[in-house]
Amino acid sequence: MCGRARCTMRADDIPRACRRNDGPVRTLHIDRYRPSYNVSPGSNIPVIRREDGSDGGVVLQCMKWGLIPSFTKKTDKPDHYKMFNARSESISEKASFRRLIPKSRCLVSVEGFYEWKKDGSKKQPYYIHFKDGQPLVFAALYDSWENSEGEIIYTFTIITTSSSPALQWLHDRMPVIFGDKEASDAWLDGSSSKVDTLLKPYENPDLIWYPVTPAMGKPSFDGPECIKETKLKTDGNVPISKFFSTKGAKKEVALNSDEKVVKLDSAKCLKEEDPGSKVKTEPFSSTEKEEHDSKSSVMAFSHGVAENCQMKREHEEELSADSKVTSDDTNKLLASPGRKKPKLKSAGDHKQPSVLSFFAKK
Repeated sequence: MCGRARCTMRADDIPRACRRNDGPVRTLHIDRYRPSYNVSPGSNIPVIRREDGSDGGVVLQCMKWGLIPSFTKKTDKPDHYKMFNARSESISEKASFRRLIPKSRCLVSVEGFYEWKKDGSKKQPYYIHFKDGQPLVFAALYDSWENSEGEIIYTFTIITTSSSPALQWLHDRMPVIFGDKEASDAWLDGSSSKVDTLLKPYENPDLIWYPVTPAMGKPSFDGPECIKETKLKTDGNVPISKFFSTKGAKKEVALNSDEKVVKLDSAKCLKEEDPGSKVKTEPFSSTEKEEHDSKSSVMAFSHGVAENCQMKREHEEELSADSKVTSDDTNKLLASPGRKKPKLKSAGDHKQPSVLSFFAKK
């Protein structure tokens, strides 16, 4: 489907965009046109249609987007969202569209259109346009309806077809886009034999797209911000299998690094302990490499044990020295003459006062 579009061209540029450079062009109700980055059903858009009773002339007329069939009751309230699109597969079957195919065809030109990608309850809009910035030309049908006040209102609907393979991921429908003058002329001139061949998906690679702000989902949101490309938020969820595989890879890298460090330290220790020995700089054979790695691992382990034992002895000596100092300080304090030991009273020295002794003191 196509329910939003960008139409910011000047009205006099639309005939050229629709490849109608030859022949006279008559304008009608162009003063109703309001360029917008967010055109929605019910808006007035200039369209190109054939001039009545003319072989080559065309009319640039401003019409409301959203078809209101001419047989609609005058007292009915028009709903432009009901028929803003018409499926190409069924326009020859439905009465609202079938009678319009012979003489009520038109072309709609816009710079681009919007489509929403559904992701659960969320919808992300995308702006679709030509890579070189040229306007798109859609196939459309128009009709006129008279309301209760006697006003004749012209409305149109954009014809859609199945999406091209490149756009299937976004939506299963897309507007019928005419990529050349031959196709747009054949549609506008009323050729009945080529309708099925004209209403087909546009599959050329020059049609591109990118995500835009979800704010443009509101028809009142307008301006260049509607077509400004936005960055999509990536999903933070990582498959658990990927997590463990990454963790395992990191662990393996860490082990390899530790192994290399141990080997380097072992070689250094061997060189320091035996300065007279010669270090073999030539490449080791497989057997020599295994023996060298084994010796290096043993030397590294022994060196580590020796260091741990040395650190433990130093720690014990420090604790012993600290405890000795504490004991000496305590003895000096106890032996000091200025310090008297408090005399503790035994349990028998405490007497319970009686009631009479209490009054005697009074």
